[in-house]
Amino acid sequence: MKNSKVIVPDTSILIRGILSDLIEKNELKNKKIIIPRAVVDELQAQASRGKDVGFEGLEEIKKIRVLAPKKDVIVEFTGTRPTLEEIQLAKKGRIDAIIRDVAAKENGILVTADYVQALVGEAEGVAVQYIPQKKKTKVDIEDFFTMDTQSVHLKPGLIPLAKKGKPGDVKLVKIRKKAITEKEIKNIIDEITQKARTDENSFVEIGKHGAMVIQMGNYRISITRPPFSNTIEVTAVRPVVNLTIDDYKLHDELKSRIVNKSQGVLIAGPPGSGKSTFAASIANFLSKQGKIVKTLEQPRDLQVDPEITQYAPLEGDWEKTSDLLLLVRPDYTIFDEIRKTREFRMFGDMRLAGVGMIGVVHANDPVSAIQRFIGRLELGIIPHVINTVIFIDKGVVEKTYELSLTVKVPSGMKEADLARPVVEIRDFETKDVVFEIYTFGDESVIMPVQKTEVSPIKKLATDRIYQEMRKWDNNVEVEVLSDDRIAVKVDNDIIARLIGKKGKNIEEIEKKLGIHISVEPKEATFKNEINFYTEEHGKHFYVKIDPKLSGKSVDIYSNEEFLMTSLVGKSGNIRIKKKSDIGRMILQAVTKKSLRILM
Repeated sequence: MKNSKVIVPDTSILIRGILSDLIEKNELKNKKIIIPRAVVDELQAQASRGKDVGFEGLEEIKKIRVLAPKKDVIVEFTGTRPTLEEIQLAKKGRIDAIIRDVAAKENGILVTADYVQALVGEAEGVAVQYIPQKKKTKVDIEDFFTMDTQSVHLKPGLIPLAKKGKPGDVKLVKIRKKAITEKEIKNIIDEITQKARTDENSFVEIGKHGAMVIQMGNYRISITRPPFSNTIEVTAVRPVVNLTIDDYKLHDELKSRIVNKSQGVLIAGPPGSGKSTFAASIANFLSKQGKIVKTLEQPRDLQVDPEITQYAPLEGDWEKTSDLLLLVRPDYTIFDEIRKTREFRMFGDMRLAGVGMIGVVHANDPVSAIQRFIGRLELGIIPHVINTVIFIDKGVVEKTYELSLTVKVPSGMKEADLARPVVEIRDFETKDVVFEIYTFGDESVIMPVQKTEVSPIKKLATDRIYQEMRKWDNNVEVEVLSDDRIAVKVDNDIIARLIGKKGKNIEEIEKKLGIHISVEPKEATFKNEINFYTEEHGKHFYVKIDPKLSGKSVDIYSNEEFLMTSLVGKSGNIRIKKKSDIGRMILQAVTKKSLRILM
């Protein structure tokens, strides 16, 4: 400490606890410490906002007052209390200016750990003692980690624990024989918080009274204290492996689908299953494919390439971040992790705006991940937001599902008038429908679709149906929906002839075979696109096309996605209820100018 009888500390030096250490070492004997009241009020304001630095500074002042009389040090408080406006202007240097004025008036030395404060003080002719914060390249908590350590858990009075191994093969083990003391943990916390303030690769993600989350390089460190927790606890987590997308041996069609189209992908799995590692591998893969990729994270701990920018909530609000993202125009955004209702809705809004979205959610199975969107988004909208679900367990891709929307009678139901919009969940590789989501009464239900063995009698009946339907289309596709209901898929130009005028042909076939028949188009061919315009009247929405097509069957699409098949009414009208699920989808397609009528 420079030769001066009077010492004036600022907030940065008090937060670090340097003066109390110097007093204990008798290095400030016969000196006077003058603490400006502006410093106390600023620390109080920080503590009132739940910031740990405010509590640390106030604890240091308390410690100085206890030690000072024992070590022949005088402690005084001076200066006027800052106004509310001055406290609000603290970030712009107003409180620092008050502290410099006190040091100049008292003819003392300004002690600070803030380089800008020291520089301005010297420029104003104030005596300054600048004590830079020592940067530690390594902190003690890193010594608890080995190559295969995923996380370390520290609580006073208990033996330190660590989770070791790779996803799917993790064991909780003791990492030393001696219990850790409260003093050791506090020293570790001090090192971590100091590094967070000085290291450019470390920062405080969350700072609340009793809880902090710090990202320190690859380490995500959670610190809790009373009253939030019953005791001090430190949990440090670090990724064990850094994989590429090739390590997961994904289906080539899935990789191509993700790259070549804007997608809504959900990565699901239980905690610790390797979801975030997989998400990071997809982000790096997309970036290498020439895509602009951003991430939404709190904390920001995905291990991604430097070309990928990682965003946190702007002013604590994800919606403000999404507004900014739309201006940045990324090709893909990785959202790690989606937890709250507002986040689910924001994910949906971004996806419907045309941004490729890849979300990470906690779930014990892929269907539970989809179910978390039900109630937060309208059922008919979900397949437009999520079209692929990848389930990760033990670091391996266990299941991949794809979602689509159709109008049909749900499996297990028989009556034709029970047809409704149904979200089909298909196995990505086999394309078999494994689950269906639809409304039943006022509830949305998810029902598994059971595959049953075809009996010899049913096989004969199916062959008979094929023989009958091949009279209309040699390449007809027949799907048996129930004992008395089938769906046939034929070429678009055959549908109208098969149905017949006012449905006469299909009625005769149904009577002949004794079953209900649903006629659907095969994969869309976009050769015959029809001009149309739309109108709204009361509760209905009208698609108007050439009256010459009255009685014909047409297919309605949103871009390339099939929505429904409809017969053209008199005067070329197709009438749809606005409040129906299909009506909302068609209105949305009109709004996005993606509605297409094909024949």
